[in-house]
Amino acid sequence: MTAGVLGAGAIVAGALLVLLLQFLPGTAQINPLRRTISEYGLSTNKWIFNLALVLIAAGSALLFTLHALRNTMPSAALVAGAVWTVSLLVIVVFPKTDWSVGPSTGGTVHNIASLIGFTVLPVGILIATSAAFPGETGWRWAARVLALASLGWFGLILTGVLVMLAGGGPWWRFVPLGLVQRLMALTELLAVATLAVPLLRSAG
Repeated sequence: MTAGVLGAGAIVAGALLVLLLQFLPGTAQINPLRRTISEYGLSTNKWIFNLALVLIAAGSALLFTLHALRNTMPSAALVAGAVWTVSLLVIVVFPKTDWSVGPSTGGTVHNIASLIGFTVLPVGILIATSAAFPGETGWRWAARVLALASLGWFGLILTGVLVMLAGGGPWWRFVPLGLVQRLMALTELLAVATLAVPLLRSAG
């Protein structure tokens, strides 16, 4: 098994664990349309959620490192990959705010890490595609479309914030926040996983 397969496999395993949480006692009652993914981190199944994020971080770090070793990725994209990886670990260490208790410094750190990680990654993917997919036009465009889609999902959330600032309702009710965040996470994980394709081709 190649290192590229291990990297992509870790990301897939992490994603499947997050999906599994929606069907387990203790987290099945969380509304996936309205409640954010981080809500799982406040449940009795938080260890599964944290394991999922660690697997995704490890898989992402491995893929970016392999491209760095092969010199097939610009330094700006590698920095974005590092920021994304670290942000996932910060999210594990600092759970989201439990609003039944009240605001917390850790919850603020969690939100900042989430915002940075989920916006920096797709930008890094866009920067990486030309060098990471030489001669792989189809996969190059697949990675770009996934990265742009994830930025588009974030744009919906940002639009809600602007509407609220203009006198509208709460931004978290502008769209089904849980669904939009899950779609954003899915497109970003798929975008990262595409980085394994040129690694597997070169290994073959």
